[in-house]
Amino acid sequence: MQKDSTVSGDRSRGPTGLGQALGAFLRDTGIGAQLRHARVFKAWADALGPRLASRAEAVRFQFGELTVEVQSAPLFHELQNFTGESFRRAANQRLGDEVVQTVLFRQKR
Repeated sequence: MQKDSTVSGDRSRGPTGLGQALGAFLRDTGIGAQLRHARVFKAWADALGPRLASRAEAVRFQFGELTVEVQSAPLFHELQNFTGESFRRAANQRLGDEVVQTVLFRQKR
């Protein structure tokens, strides 16, 4: 029977601190990245206001690009062609820097 080197390796290092274990968990599950981007998502929602933010939800932020799922075709058209840039600027104003460089709108299916 072959030994699991990971298990025996972990035992030889001794106990892991709570902070280290939590950090590894957040990294391995991807939750850490989402928490880091929570302030971007909040800035977007605040820029839109509660009524509109519920229909144009920020779902991903990577390399300066914010992806927003839009619930209807008319709203998608409005954001894509007319008001999306002003909301991007308003979100960046709330963030205090040019964090969101582009916004990619996609219609929710």
